[in-house]
Amino acid sequence: MEYGKLLDCLLTLGEQMLICGAEISRVEDTIGRISDTYNVEKTDVFVITSVMFLTLTDGESNTFSGTRRVSKYNTNLDKLHKYNDLSRQLCAEPASVEEFEQRIEEIKSEKPYPLPVQCLVCAMISASFTLFFGGGFRDAAVSAVIGIILKLVIFAQSKTKVNMVFSNVISSAVLSALALLAVKSGIGQEASKIIIGNIMILIPGVGLTNSIRDIISGDIISGMLRLFEAVIVSLAIAAGYILMAVVFGGVGI
Repeated sequence: MEYGKLLDCLLTLGEQMLICGAEISRVEDTIGRISDTYNVEKTDVFVITSVMFLTLTDGESNTFSGTRRVSKYNTNLDKLHKYNDLSRQLCAEPASVEEFEQRIEEIKSEKPYPLPVQCLVCAMISASFTLFFGGGFRDAAVSAVIGIILKLVIFAQSKTKVNMVFSNVISSAVLSALALLAVKSGIGQEASKIIIGNIMILIPGVGLTNSIRDIISGDIISGMLRLFEAVIVSLAIAAGYILMAVVFGGVGI
């Protein structure tokens, strides 16, 4: 058994699951179950939102340790489902470590939906929430256009090394400025309805939900870290709006 390669595979799998939006308990449980499948004598795994520690012990008391830093997140529930399915398949019918590694890379290399499709979905989300919160059809149409622009802004920022807080401030500021301009020019009717429809794209819903799940399952540190992260993101979104409201003369504050 190539314990070094198995260790790397388990760390990669855990890292990818965290990036895709898995809760801490799921990652730790998955690593432990797969290790048992490969007849690892003892598995010690500790995971928080930004780092993983893993130690494997073989039958001769030799230990193999590794860490993995997780510095970015990109929620993708489709990939997460595939990683979960892979772990179930390995537990039911173990594969060679080489095949394990190959199957992880296959899932990891899968391309997301094309950018035009993502823009269309963002437009639909923005327009739908604008209508849901009481906006008119004109506001929904404006919100759909801003949703497309917002997705392009997010995509452009993802290609840079801009940090999460600054990215959300910029995204919120852009959508707020466009909404306020649309209303001032007479195209839109209520800036607040347009803004809230687009802000829903930025809200860290998965992070907030996972923080509660982590706390309930006993992973207090990870849960609090995720909760603080969600609060910081929310404050960054609010800061972007306030900045543009001040620029436009205190509108909506």
